[in-house]
Amino acid sequence: MDNWIKAGKIAAEVLEYGKKLMKVNESLLEVAEKVEAKIISLGGKPAFPVNISANYIAAHYTAYKDDKTRFNEGDLIKLDVGVHVNGAIGDNALTIDLGNNEDLVKASREALNEAVKIAKEGTEVREIGYVIQSKIQEFGFSPVINLSGHKMDLYKVHAGLTIPNYDNRDKTKLEKDFVIAIEPFATDGEGKVIEGKGSDIFRLLNKKSVRNEHARRILREIEKYDGLPFAKRWINSPMKDLAFNILEREKVIHQYPQLIESSRGLVSQAEHTVIIGKGVITRLS
Repeated sequence: MDNWIKAGKIAAEVLEYGKKLMKVNESLLEVAEKVEAKIISLGGKPAFPVNISANYIAAHYTAYKDDKTRFNEGDLIKLDVGVHVNGAIGDNALTIDLGNNEDLVKASREALNEAVKIAKEGTEVREIGYVIQSKIQEFGFSPVINLSGHKMDLYKVHAGLTIPNYDNRDKTKLEKDFVIAIEPFATDGEGKVIEGKGSDIFRLLNKKSVRNEHARRILREIEKYDGLPFAKRWINSPMKDLAFNILEREKVIHQYPQLIESSRGLVSQAEHTVIIGKGVITRLS
């Protein structure tokens, strides 16, 4: 359990650090690299590439190599940080408002605050969804119904159980020592996401032999991430584009798509990791 607590503590500290970097005209790539370096400096490893998703992109945007994106006046930016310590994961997120979207930010944050209060042994997951949905709707917004929180296990960010952002009628009960991420997404749009273009975030899908020498070399690098998501920019090889194309074609690796609000509505996010029976582990003390 100590590794989970440590991962949560690092994740909370790094999230607060990253929040302070989010300013108009700052480079998204530089912020991503600083956030990931901070994780390592504090004794953790990224559980996934830092997600920095702006405006109608709800999730799964990370910086790519030579990314020229800069933050603009008016942007609504989701910062999602995951840390692991020997496979135990702390996952948390917040939204930075560079415009005039205070209520939308509050909607997801207060939905999270209400949800963690009832995240106890015996709580049905639909009850968490109901609380999140109700609070977001109080602000006049909609929950994103096809994004959700999730149970986590060692080296698994998504371990099967879904923690919904609306009452989905799932009566599955939370059990003692479950590790779950609760992450409300609120939007002024329709409340659904669709898949966009590739994110440059990958995970190892199926370890198998490949003929190409460059692909084999890259695969050995990928195996170091223990099945957790990784960024293409983390791999340093002049042949990585070719290798990644081969590994994707052979279904050795899977690329996550960017997730976009279907009506191009703005999206806010808030997230904590909770150990059932022990409470939130991603809160700064």
